[in-house]
Amino acid sequence: MGGPWSRAFVFASLVVIALLYLTPILWMVVTSMKTPAQAAEGGASLLPAVTPADPHAIASMPGQTVENYRQVWNDPSVTFPLYLRNTIIIALLSVTGMVISSAIAAYGFARIRWRGRGVVFAVMLATMMIPFPVIMGPMYIMFSKMGWIGTLKPLWVPAWFGNAFNIFLLRQFYMGIPRELDEAARIDGCSHWGTFTRIILPLSLPALAVVALFHFSYVWNDFLGPLVFLTHRDQYTLALGLQLYQSKAGNTPWNLLMAASTMVVAPLMLLFILARRAFVEGISTGAVKE
Repeated sequence: MGGPWSRAFVFASLVVIALLYLTPILWMVVTSMKTPAQAAEGGASLLPAVTPADPHAIASMPGQTVENYRQVWNDPSVTFPLYLRNTIIIALLSVTGMVISSAIAAYGFARIRWRGRGVVFAVMLATMMIPFPVIMGPMYIMFSKMGWIGTLKPLWVPAWFGNAFNIFLLRQFYMGIPRELDEAARIDGCSHWGTFTRIILPLSLPALAVVALFHFSYVWNDFLGPLVFLTHRDQYTLALGLQLYQSKAGNTPWNLLMAASTMVVAPLMLLFILARRAFVEGISTGAVKE
């Protein structure tokens, strides 16, 4: 690439773009640390204004933060601890099913030769073009006849049948693994299942981590699915609980609303930070070369 000035320009541009993306999140977190009056103030300043009437506006933010989050967590009208438990249950069951089913299906497409494989794979990829609102009605009728409406099953059982994008992602990763490993496993007497579990899966952990993180993020933020399939308030997820908290009184203070939003987003951001290394390795699927 160019000289130091060129690299400095690129670096500065990336910093500016990153700050633009981070500004709404930073505003949300800082607003969750303010009093109702400070949060209702106009302007784009992040820190509250220090005035003669409020000389300790900034110094009081840590104590106000604890009070805001305590109010949100203990609000009797919106039970966030219960919504958090429901969301975790759905996410764990859904991610487990998605990783297992997608990995098996991807192995079948990538490493086993069978008649019609290309056609079936093309049809599967075509399902990615169908948005959820299109199939929402038929799915509701099907789950209603199965007696699943008003339960958590419609939100995690379908994940055990895989997902076109995740199967495609894992297939591409598997195709980069040398086929000589399969042949060596055959010589040692391994079946397809043995090759899959003993050779392919250990090599594809970064790609599996990407699938798990993508799907966990989707489930955690999903609003439409729980809105359609859940009927009881005690089954709500965090996404529905946040919407309920926003509209319960019509004029929820901004500081409490931002505290609730931060509580909903924080676990997802923490998970991404912890799994960042595996995520980056999985994205660069060319880790194993022929």
